[in-house]
Parts: sequence; structure tokens; C-alpha cells
Amino acid sequence: MKLPLQVGVTGGIGSGKSWVCKIFSTLGAPVYDADSQAKKLMESDGLLMDQIKSHFGELSYSKEGALNRKYLSKKVFDDPVKLAQLNQLVHPQIALDYNEWVQRNKHHSYVVKEAALFLETGSYKTLNKIIVVIAPEVLRIMRVLERDRFRDREGILKIMRNQWSDEDKVKQADFVIRNDETELVLPQVLKLHERFIHRDGL
Repeated sequence: MKLPLQVGVTGGIGSGKSWVCKIFSTLGAPVYDADSQAKKLMESDGLLMDQIKSHFGELSYSKEGALNRKYLSKKVFDDPVKLAQLNQLVHPQIALDYNEWVQRNKHHSYVVKEAALFLETGSYKTLNKIIVVIAPEVLRIMRVLERDRFRDREGILKIMRNQWSDEDKVKQADFVIRNDETELVLPQVLKLHERFIHRDGL
């Protein structure tokens, strides 16, 4: 059996990529949340955990083995070199996990991979089609502040600086979904769903 069409969904923080993926999931498409899976692997893969401790210190984990996200975030978001090191440790494990997941879902017409940074890391090259979800920066900041009470504006801007701009993302996109409150998202997703199901013009 041939593999399903592999569709990537990405967008900057607060763009609404998770909302888009929820719609795809409701329509029956399997969705692989790469960022959530990365967190799970960082707390379950013994070798990866040892590598993270070696690079970033024992404080990366609690005594119980829980990932100290606050500590690790402070370490990497202020240091692009350290962020790249963390990505180099985590992304190969995610790639293996994702490939196994695709095999388990190969009876579907298409599958969706959601990730914040697959354009930045180059992992998008294994996907067949790329969807970029875009929204104005001001709106994205407002959404994140409402969603994540622990974040502040400065912290959100730091994350944005570590992500490609919408303009750069769109250059790599096959499809763009606008989530700027001027256009409904659902019809945009439904239109793509129909194309992916029937491989219409793909």
C-alpha cells in the first residue's frame, strides 16, 4: 500500500495552526502534533534525556524525571546556538517517531503533521505539501496573552524572533490559510480537505 499524502501545517506562535489542525482532525485526518510528541519523547526516551542533561545540565529535569521546561526555555531562547543544539538532539528522534506513525496511518488518503519549526529545521522536505497559517503579529500576541497567562509580551516576542517571519514562511508554502478574522477559517480548510482526499491537482 502506498503512503498517504503527507501535509505539513505550520505558522508562528498565535497564528492558529492548532485550530486548523483540529478542523482537519474533525474531518477524519490523522494529525501528528510534533511539538507535543517532542515533549513526550523528552520525558520518555532515556538516551535523549541523558543527552539533554549532558548538554544543558542536570537541572533540565526534576528528580522524578519531569522536564523542567521553564529552565530549558530560559537556556535556549536567549542563545541561538543552544537552541540549535537542542533541536539537533530532538529532531532526529521526532523524525523516527513520525515515520512510524505514518506507517500506522497509511490507509488514510492524507495525514497532517503540525509543527512550529519544520521550515526552520528543514524537516519540511520530507512532506508532500505545506500549509502556512498566517495572522498579523499584533493579533497573534493578543491571542497568546489570552491563552497563556504565564507568558508576557517580551517572552512572546523572543519566541517570534526565533521563528521565520510570515513572509519567509509563505515563500515555502503550497497553501496559505488566513486566520486574521477577516476570512472564515473553516471554508479554507474544507476546500483543502476535498483536494487532499481526491488528490485534486496535486
